[in-house]
Amino acid sequence: MTNSERPNVLAVVTDQQRWDTLGAYGCPLDLTPNIDRLARRGTIVEQAITPQPLCGPARAALQTGKYPSTVDAWRNPKSLPSEERTLAHRFMDAGYDVGYVGNWHMSGSFDKPVPKARRGGYDDFWLAADVPEFTSQPYEGHLFDEDGDPVEYDGYRVDAFTEFAMEAIESLSEPFFLVVSYLEPHNQNDMWTFVAPDGYAERYRETPYIPEDLENRPGDWYDELPDYYGIVERLDECIGELVGDLADRGLLDRTILGYTSDHGCHFRTRPGEYKRTPHESAVRVPAIFAGPGFDDGRDVNGVRSLIDLPPTVLDAAGLAVPDGMHGDSMMPIVRGDESNDDGQAFVQISETQVGRALRTDRWKYAVAAPSPTGWRGGNAEQSSDVYVERYLYDLARDPAEQVNLVGRPDFRTIADELRASLISEIERVENESPDIKPYENGYESF
Repeated sequence: MTNSERPNVLAVVTDQQRWDTLGAYGCPLDLTPNIDRLARRGTIVEQAITPQPLCGPARAALQTGKYPSTVDAWRNPKSLPSEERTLAHRFMDAGYDVGYVGNWHMSGSFDKPVPKARRGGYDDFWLAADVPEFTSQPYEGHLFDEDGDPVEYDGYRVDAFTEFAMEAIESLSEPFFLVVSYLEPHNQNDMWTFVAPDGYAERYRETPYIPEDLENRPGDWYDELPDYYGIVERLDECIGELVGDLADRGLLDRTILGYTSDHGCHFRTRPGEYKRTPHESAVRVPAIFAGPGFDDGRDVNGVRSLIDLPPTVLDAAGLAVPDGMHGDSMMPIVRGDESNDDGQAFVQISETQVGRALRTDRWKYAVAAPSPTGWRGGNAEQSSDVYVERYLYDLARDPAEQVNLVGRPDFRTIADELRASLISEIERVENESPDIKPYENGYESF
């Protein structure tokens, strides 16, 4: 494939977005007609699981195709090593222009400009901040350009990032690889709340849709869901604007569009967190592709990790997939050349615990390192040589993960099989062979 034949790639990454906010995944609110249209036209990954339910580590995985522990970016604010090769390097080597807009979260520079050496090779267009929460509010703030100078905005942040993305599309030469990384629908931490654009939350206050995993649980979902839904609605409208901009420029038919999020959100219900746990609402995310290679392709029904997205994007563009990546391209499934099997996803968890989990088509099995101070003890460590079983959920019968089956004798055979599979994944990815102890009374579980 020559450069003139290679497709452009526009990758959109949101922050902390539940998969079930999209109509394509069954949301009844019609929040996302534009994204749903892309899903119908292209390919939806039905069960996409993040490799780490935390901002920086998940983004490091999406950039490198490697698990966070492998690139030493396993917790915030550890930075992605400058010697790591990202998707930008892979596409640039193939003659692509490469650009980045929005939320980087991988340099440790916080509210200061990201040094060029820590921008992951995005040299042709750069308009971003390491942590936009520290440089902006929902209606004002700034990002930094390639010279490290602040670029101000005074509209809603999602709208501003969308306008910056259109500037990037105009600036880059074909073929281009552009990442547009929104901060929304993440909460604004220094305000302790989610902030929808004016007039968007009100329509969801009277009759809010409450996902089953949140019902009858403590947390802040009752107050925050209306704004969260309003943010998602505006995100979708901006995706529609990006698609329209590509169409107006005559680029739509030769551009691959990808849409995903770094992790989900369970509104402080599991337990007291928005993420950082192995629960479905934290680890399951949207993943949709449209454009060349994906339009009229097969949906991917089996469980897939986001670690598969980098090799999939490279493969779809006709580029070689490096041996060092942990994932596999989904293109053989999309093309119908391989079976759409059940699959499984390996998850690493940090900061709240030293945890590991396995998600299969039916089961969720999770373990955590114990300590004298409880599950949160030892959270500054990357891994452990001992873990204890903490969660076992039957997702076929209990998709909202209301009943923890860990330690029940009648599920011991299932737990042992999942334990062996999890150890195999840890050995493959981390080159470690930990001891996973069965759950016993006396260990905390919830």
